[in-house]
Order: sequence, then C-alpha cells, then structure tokens
Amino acid sequence: MASVQMGASIAKTMFPVVGPLGMVAVRVALGTIVLCLLLRPWRARVNASNWRALAVYGITLGVMNVFYYLSLSRVPLGIVVAIEFTGPLAVAVFASRRIVDFCWIVLAAAGLLMLLPVASPGVGIDPVGGLLALGAGACWAIYIIFGQKAGADHGAQGVALGSLISAVLVVPVGLIDRGTTLLSGSVLLPGLAVGILSTALPYSLEMYALTRMPARTFGILMSIEPAFGALVGVVYLHEWLTTLQWIAIALIITASIGATASARQSVPTVGLE
Repeated sequence: MASVQMGASIAKTMFPVVGPLGMVAVRVALGTIVLCLLLRPWRARVNASNWRALAVYGITLGVMNVFYYLSLSRVPLGIVVAIEFTGPLAVAVFASRRIVDFCWIVLAAAGLLMLLPVASPGVGIDPVGGLLALGAGACWAIYIIFGQKAGADHGAQGVALGSLISAVLVVPVGLIDRGTTLLSGSVLLPGLAVGILSTALPYSLEMYALTRMPARTFGILMSIEPAFGALVGVVYLHEWLTTLQWIAIALIITASIGATASARQSVPTVGLE
C-alpha cells in the first residue's frame, strides 16, 4: 500500500509536465515491461475459452487507471483512494448479501456523502474529479471479478497479460495527448519509478503476501489503503484534509474492514489497482 501511494504521489508531481493521460501511459508502458520480464506471459496459453475474461480484465485495468489519474489531477490523493475504494467494497457486500452488510453500506454511503460536493458543498472537491473517482471504483469492482477468472485461467501470468492489453489501450492515448514528450529522460526516469512502485513491486508483494496469510486477513489489511493515501498526500504532496474529510475516510475504511471480515470466504479478494 505504501508503494502504490508513493507511486501515485510521484505521478501527480509529473502532471504539470505530461498531464494525467501522458503519465498513465508512461506508468502502464514501463510497468508492463517490468511485469513481462518478471512473469514471462508468452508462456501462458490463451484460447477461445479463456480470452474473454482476460480481455475484460485488461481493458478494465486500462480504463480504471485513466479514470484514477484524471481524478487525481483534480482531487487530493486520499479522497480519490477513499472514493475509489467503494468499488471493491461493493463487491464484498453484494457477494455476501447478509443483513449485517447493510450496516457497511450505510457507513460507506455516509462517508461518500461527506466527501462528494453534491451533498456537502463545503468540502471543496471538484465534482468532475469525484465522478471520475467513482468511475475508477466501478472499474475496480469489474477488475476484481474478471481478474479472479483471469488469474484462475492463467495464474500470475494473467497479470502481465492484462497489463499488456491495458498498455495497448492506454499508451496510444497518452502519445496522442503529449507526443514525444513522453520519451524524454526527465519523464522516463520518474515514470519508471512510478511503474515499479505502482505496478511491479506491489503486484509482486501482493502475490507473496497472499501465499502466507488468509485472504480475509489480507483483505482487512488492504482496507486501510485510503488512510495510506491520505497520509502520503499530506506528507509528500501537502494536501491537507479537513476534519470532515478525515471522518469520511475513516467511515469508508470501517465499512471496508467490516464487509471483509463478515464476508463469505468465496468473496473475491481486493486487488491492487
């Protein structure tokens, strides 16, 4: 979580140079190269029965990152992560369908209402940025569902294959937006850091952790990621949040922990974006 949020904070400092679309293109391209070198996806067997889930997984991964970076250009990091986290929270809650889970829905909804300017005009976040974060959260929910299927079919190599599909979708958009600016050393070096911190390193650590702890424990620990985002935003980006915004983030974290702790074991584990 610390790695992902540090990568996001470095990416945000590059927005004035290459913009969010250019930065997501650099991050996905370089992260994909590292993943391919580590996981060697060319050894995977893609056939008529398993390519659809992989395609949806890869496309969703690309769209999710575009929405996430566009939102990040308008809204503080901690708030973006908290709003986006409602996607995997929804997967856990709706897969369980027990009465107690309505408590987590209420908590998460209360946190969202406190963050989104529609209900609280004084919170000061950009409404378009808030909607983009919600879009990223919806993509994250789809990513979890189809990522589970792609992982079952292709193992760890499915991550690299999905990232390749994502790169095919995202990189041309970034090149159209910023052109050869993306190829300069002053962009590629921090872009490589973002690709490693936001993609290669956390995916590797995630796979290592999942083999050594129960999925439910992993999910509960992952639930505190919005707090990591908020803290990194304050320390690295100097994005100070109001007391109301901290309370809203705490409500979403509590809802996520509660939903993960009470969910059935078959509920998909929250993954990294």
